[in-house]
Amino acid sequence: MADEAHSLAVLIDFENLALGYERSGAPAPSGHNRRLPKPTGDAGFEIRPVIERLVEKGKVIVKRAYADWGRFSKYREVMHDLGIQMMEIPERGMTGKNYADIQLAVDALDLCYAKEHIDTFVVVSGDSDFTPLVAKLKENGKSVIGVGMKDSTSDLLAANCDEFIYYEDIVTKPVASSVAASTIPKAKRPAISLLTESIQALQRENKDVMYSSMVKDTMKRKQPQFSETSYGYRSFSDLLQDAEKMGLISLRTDQRSGTWVVVGFTEKK
Repeated sequence: MADEAHSLAVLIDFENLALGYERSGAPAPSGHNRRLPKPTGDAGFEIRPVIERLVEKGKVIVKRAYADWGRFSKYREVMHDLGIQMMEIPERGMTGKNYADIQLAVDALDLCYAKEHIDTFVVVSGDSDFTPLVAKLKENGKSVIGVGMKDSTSDLLAANCDEFIYYEDIVTKPVASSVAASTIPKAKRPAISLLTESIQALQRENKDVMYSSMVKDTMKRKQPQFSETSYGYRSFSDLLQDAEKMGLISLRTDQRSGTWVVVGFTEKK
């Protein structure tokens, strides 16, 4: 399967991730029987950058988040905006956390066996309890990506995933463009910004050859409504060539297909 064609199921142990953030770097307890404190004030935790990072991996088919949403109600709006299915797990005495973990694992295995087209599972949690689930998914030929907080992620879980991404690395600001925004026409800035983000995404995925179609597919996954014609370009090739004229990127022509290939960003002089 082509790298750009991966189909992902994203399963979010939301309470684990939010708790890790709210404790400001303090490791979350590993025991099953614990009650999670209600979030107070503006925790500042953001799920949007996590989803935006994951769409760089491929097409996200399933997005589910598990929590007692009565206690995390301030996140409901962004969850709806991102199309994340909120799986309600009411806290039942001391067993709420355990129940959420089991439901996530059951759903993951159900998708594994029932949806053959899903080839990559993303477990958004740092809880070591999910290590057996990761092993079972890999046993069935699935790739597994983990996402969690640096200080509250189990080393065992991180080591067993095919790839583990830390939340802190996701929210780190990307490398600034070598071209000043003021030199880019205002009407074209959104398109150029999205192009830059998509090329950076492909570089993070270690794509040595970035065909124009690959770049555009990444842009469309990030913003499905994107169309180069909305920014005055007749074709995507025109957008790429304009970015090259601005001194932002370097292009070359693929000898076999004749299509544009993005070599990378233009080095600062």
